[in-house]
Amino acid sequence: MLVPGGIGKQARQVMANLAAIALAAGGSLDDAVRTTVFLADFGHFAAMNLICAEFFGTSLPARSTVKVSRLPLDALVEIEAILALAGSTWKR
Repeated sequence: MLVPGGIGKQARQVMANLAAIALAAGGSLDDAVRTTVFLADFGHFAAMNLICAEFFGTSLPARSTVKVSRLPLDALVEIEAILALAGSTWKR
């Protein structure tokens, strides 16, 4: 179920979900090394960017942002992340 209320609320929920997944895997968003952001409207880029900064702080991963024609369930944003967790050989 999508969070109603526009890009701000959806982006915050996506980032909260990513943080929860990272925690369940034994890490945190500080372990993110790369993200890909999919936006249904590039007019939402600035708002999404601010929200990502709230969650990532100064530990910004590499990022690509792609404008797509449509996301599942007509979502406004989707974000995928790659994390380098403890025990991995990848260093940031």
